[in-house]
Amino acid sequence: MKFGFVVPFADALEFTELAVLGEQHGWDGVFTWETLWGTEAWVTLGAAAMVTSRIRLGTLLTPASRHRPWDLASRVGTVDRLSGGRTIMSVGLGALHEGWTAFEADEGRGERAKKLDECLAVYAGLFHGQPFSHEGRHYSAKPTEFMLPKPPVHQPHPPVWVVGAHVVGADRQRSLQRAARWDGLLPTVVDEHAKKGAPSYDLESFAEVLRIVRGMREDAGLPWEGYDRVVEADSTREFVQLDGTPADWEQAGATWWVESWWSVQPGPEGLAEVRRRVEAGPPSGG
Repeated sequence: MKFGFVVPFADALEFTELAVLGEQHGWDGVFTWETLWGTEAWVTLGAAAMVTSRIRLGTLLTPASRHRPWDLASRVGTVDRLSGGRTIMSVGLGALHEGWTAFEADEGRGERAKKLDECLAVYAGLFHGQPFSHEGRHYSAKPTEFMLPKPPVHQPHPPVWVVGAHVVGADRQRSLQRAARWDGLLPTVVDEHAKKGAPSYDLESFAEVLRIVRGMREDAGLPWEGYDRVVEADSTREFVQLDGTPADWEQAGATWWVESWWSVQPGPEGLAEVRRRVEAGPPSGG
């Protein structure tokens, strides 16, 4: 199993320093997140790519429905080439918050889901090369040979991890079907009758989600080997409280354990705490 961490807050220089620190202390991945107004995620990852050589660099996550797909593919492709193929893009519908709605109105989950699917289709199509054309409800593209970028290092495109929500009791699992089509799964379980608050999962439900997604991939003729299954965790148990050790989750089928330290407060003391945790290295028991 691989181990990564999300930087909950940092400017581009601080993130770059943490990426170097993470590489030095045995971490496999470092992740940032996207905001509408603030530090630009892909510029930050590009900076980190220039001073690291091994650690994977990604987002957790990118609300792809609000991007023009050619802009998104340009950013991700640039970081992919700078890093020698170490980029990961995690996508989902995004969590609405004041920092989003202050600038863009909510189009509704259904519309965001449709735009997400179409955005990813264009994203992959552009990386597959020309001639490429697309005519959809939200985006259109025509073949072009104008100033084309070099192909991505990671073929056929920089990998995409997708949030997949297993809705307990639902006949159709559209979110899981979307995740099964791409390169990795960020699972969650939603029990509409439990009224437990935020979606979550345990070892048993995690394994069940993987069973469902594996069947979907097999039905589509897609391999299970090489498909990433990501646990968003917190070994301090301050933000995410999961039962079991990393080894238990690996046994259940996880290939990545990503530390999400969202309970750390912004500011110099919080940044020092993030540095301390990164210097401590990945959690034991993997």
